[in-house]
Amino acid sequence: MMKAKRLIVFILWAFLPMIGVGLAIHFGGMKVAQADTNQAAAAGMLFSAGAMLIPLLAVIFTQLIFKEPVLKGLGISFKFNRWWWIGWLLMPVYALAVLGVSLLMPGAQFSIDGDTMQASMQQLPFEAGPWGIIAISIASGLFAGATINAVFAFGEEVAWRGFLVKEFKGKKFLTVSLLIGVIWGLWHFPLILNGHNYPEHPVIGVFMMVVACVLLTPVLLYFRKKSGSVIVPAIMHGTMNAVVGISNVCITPQNDLLIGGPGLAGMIVLLLLDLALFLYDRFVSREGLFCKEI
Repeated sequence: MMKAKRLIVFILWAFLPMIGVGLAIHFGGMKVAQADTNQAAAAGMLFSAGAMLIPLLAVIFTQLIFKEPVLKGLGISFKFNRWWWIGWLLMPVYALAVLGVSLLMPGAQFSIDGDTMQASMQQLPFEAGPWGIIAISIASGLFAGATINAVFAFGEEVAWRGFLVKEFKGKKFLTVSLLIGVIWGLWHFPLILNGHNYPEHPVIGVFMMVVACVLLTPVLLYFRKKSGSVIVPAIMHGTMNAVVGISNVCITPQNDLLIGGPGLAGMIVLLLLDLALFLYDRFVSREGLFCKEI
């Protein structure tokens, strides 16, 4: 009963401010693809980034309300092991795989003539072809993912792969992945309805985001358990956000339901990655983590 109350309080603290952010973006003219100035678009991005810290605040408030040690028992550990760098380097591989699968989508083609690719080339102080842009994007994404992006991603991961893992202790790995994925995906709905990730299909995008989060959660949760630290999925989350946009730079025409990480291409890669981790867990490490209680 106490766990149910804590979960309800956490969800209220996490969702209500997020709805406020969504309303601010909508009525402040910062909605994706509708912002009438660069300043409005930048403000919308700032609001979206800041929203990643809301789950952290929700965890802190919930712990305080129930008079529990703040941020204790949530897997915050800086004890380094090989799963740190494996998770970090896995994200560029994931992004390149998404690019490859995106190119298999109907009508998609690799192009250097797109506005985003041309803008990226013009911003560099030296000449670089499309593969140079991809290499630079990966290198800068790895750096950002392990630094500033990881800080913002920690705001989410300490909740989804920290607090909720503690709250769902005793349930099976896949059950916990499903529950966390659904909560995490639905939490994004105020941003999605404002055009985040799915600017052309914001309503369908809410469903797509839930599916994407459900598929991504086993990966992040597996690395959370193997590394023993919630910092690792924070680095992975931050790096993924930094590099997965490669598909949007290289492919025309764009289709937000098919192309890129949030699209069908990304979901296919995540499904394959889930399967690969399951097979590794079952036949290589032989821990059976996917079938155990967390």
